[in-house]
Amino acid sequence: MLNIKSNKKMNRRSLLQVGTAGIAGLSLAQVMEARASSQSRFVKNRSVVVLNLQGGPTQFETFDPKMDAPSEIRSIFGQISTSLPGVNFGSQFPRIARHAHRMTVVRSYRHGISSHGPAAYHVMAGGNSTGAQMGAVYTRAGGLTNPATGMPRNMVVTAEGVGETYKGIYASVERVSQTGSLPASYKPFNLGGGGELVDNMKLSLDPSRLGDRRGLLTELDSLKRKADQSGLLKSADKFQQQAFDVLIKGVSQAFDLNQEDPALIERYDTVDFASKPGVMARNEYAKQFTPIALGKQLLMARRLCEAGCGFVTVCCGGWDMHGGGKEFTMVDGLNTLMPAVDRAVSAFIDDIHQRGLQDEILLVITGEFGRTPRINKNGGRDHWGNLCPIVFVGGGLPMGQVIGQSDKHGGEPTSDPISSSNVLSTVMHYLFDVGELRVQTGIPKEVESLIVDGNPIAQLIS
Repeated sequence: MLNIKSNKKMNRRSLLQVGTAGIAGLSLAQVMEARASSQSRFVKNRSVVVLNLQGGPTQFETFDPKMDAPSEIRSIFGQISTSLPGVNFGSQFPRIARHAHRMTVVRSYRHGISSHGPAAYHVMAGGNSTGAQMGAVYTRAGGLTNPATGMPRNMVVTAEGVGETYKGIYASVERVSQTGSLPASYKPFNLGGGGELVDNMKLSLDPSRLGDRRGLLTELDSLKRKADQSGLLKSADKFQQQAFDVLIKGVSQAFDLNQEDPALIERYDTVDFASKPGVMARNEYAKQFTPIALGKQLLMARRLCEAGCGFVTVCCGGWDMHGGGKEFTMVDGLNTLMPAVDRAVSAFIDDIHQRGLQDEILLVITGEFGRTPRINKNGGRDHWGNLCPIVFVGGGLPMGQVIGQSDKHGGEPTSDPISSSNVLSTVMHYLFDVGELRVQTGIPKEVESLIVDGNPIAQLIS
């Protein structure tokens, strides 16, 4: 085992044989070569980012305004035209509206569950029989780490995950991390959790040295300097270099937002959308639901995808807008959260297109359910599982369309009903070559069936 704190001179053998990754007698480089050979055939070089609007986002003020409905039903802030002729979004999405031709909006997604926990688990699992979130299903079939980079394949990015400055901003990690009947080892790596690094990255390094994420980064920087100075990697072949990158590029660099151009960070930045003093005075939860880190969370998600992570969940809380003094009213909550989502999502879309990643990264925007058609007496909308907003962006899939329609009051689908199982199947067919996966060994039949036997959304994946 490589001792990354040792002051002793490292030789080439001790550097490259950093662990067995669970296979006795093989170096990490050998394991990575074997994994690359076996997995490249059925795991596509693609990533999914789920922007999870926790609490239940309103369909009316986001993507289905219903301005012909009575005033107590329709979008309270009106609507705005988009780059798709005849398609309107809520008026607080002016930047996102300009990207509508790069999006597929589903106005007919429902699951019928109106309780936070069960609905959140159901949506993130795509309603699958194991109860595991989609990223856990993905890693159970495709492997915990990317064999080319060593990055975890399933990760969660909370506000705290992009800086200690944001500690205390709410996120329900539990509701996007469940493994159901699958082993707990398939739980996603929480970027802000630190202590789960060893279990999730599966590196054969001394856990006592890796318990603290910041300490790990310091050690990795030191290791990189030693390797650069010694010239140990000059003769390393492809997979030996990859083995070293597990420690260097796949961890320390991907997690460091300071690697980005400051101008790009500024385009993503949502610090200006902190909850206002008056909003915090009227809404008890306003401080912990502030969206000031959201832009950096999405930027981090893009970096993780580039580094080989296949499934990233970004948490943005505060969407449970009942009103009444504790949760946001619709007016206060939307004025706080919507502009931040508008800036962060539009920056993400621009970014992946500028980098040529629009076919390799699929963004999914959703929450656990929608909101009631009628505004309640406290100025909020309540839980509503019969119609849930969901949007797909990019991934090389057919964009510039609206799938399904809701009824005149925005409460039920009237055409092309989409279920959670359809969403799961769409994501899995996007991430895997299902034909190749069918002939693989070592994948439980239940997991294989979830991936290959479902029905993707026909307008996205035929």
